[in-house]
Formats: sequence, structure tokens, C-alpha cells
Amino acid sequence: MASIYVFHGPNLNLLGTREPQHYGVRTLAEINQEVQGLAEQAGLNAECRQTNHEGDLLDWIQALTPEDFLILNPGAWTHTSYAIRDAISGVKVPTVEVHLSNIHARESFRETSLIAPVCLGQISGLESDGYNLAMRFAIDYQIGRTKE
Repeated sequence: MASIYVFHGPNLNLLGTREPQHYGVRTLAEINQEVQGLAEQAGLNAECRQTNHEGDLLDWIQALTPEDFLILNPGAWTHTSYAIRDAISGVKVPTVEVHLSNIHARESFRETSLIAPVCLGQISGLESDGYNLAMRFAIDYQIGRTKE
């Protein structure tokens, strides 16, 4: 069976200490452990990765297939990276974009996502609960595909 991937972009390795008023107090390790636990309970595999290097993220996305599922928090690349948008579109991997903070209620430069138009949906502003909702959706999506 295909896997669910959770990719985190730049600066998300600083979760737990970085601007808790926007991103909450949970660490990236805690978030990853929780979403992997949800996948395991459903009998699926979830792999979590974080990078501060856009080229690494592009390579990871390009290695995916339409049978996989991607939960992506592109961080600041949300607003700047046509390359990430094109990679998701190019490999046709079903994707949900996740943001811990509400990007639509922050600085004006954060309001536009270049990534969202090639995603199934976007979850924004629910802190780490957004990852859990995305994982539940990914699980249902993957299980639904195996029944077809």
C-alpha cells in the first residue's frame, strides 16, 4: 500500500520555542509522533520529514506517486515557491496544505498561497490540530482508494 508523507518546510524544526503565539508550544517531534500514531492505528505508514532546503523538499515531492498522499506545511515557501507548486502538480500526488497559524489573518504577504491551488485542501490556523485533521483526511482518502 502507498504511504502517507508529512513534509515540513523551513523553520518548523524550531516549533515549541518559535513564536508560540502563532505556532503553539508543541514541538515538531510531538506533532510527528501524534500523526504517525494516527496512521499506525489505521494500519497505514506515515513518514515525516523536515527541511530548511527547498531543493531537498522538491526531491522528496518528485519521488512521490499519485498513489501516495502528502500532508505539506511549506512554511514561508507557501508564498514564494512556484517550484514546489509545480512539483506537486507534476507528480499528481494528492496533497493537503497545513499551516499552524492562520495565514489569512497575519501579514498581507502571508495571505496568498501558491501551493493551495494544486492541493485537495488547506487547513490553516488550528495549530497542531490541523495536522491531525489532515492525517484523518489522508487516512480516509487512502482507505477509500483501497476499496475501489
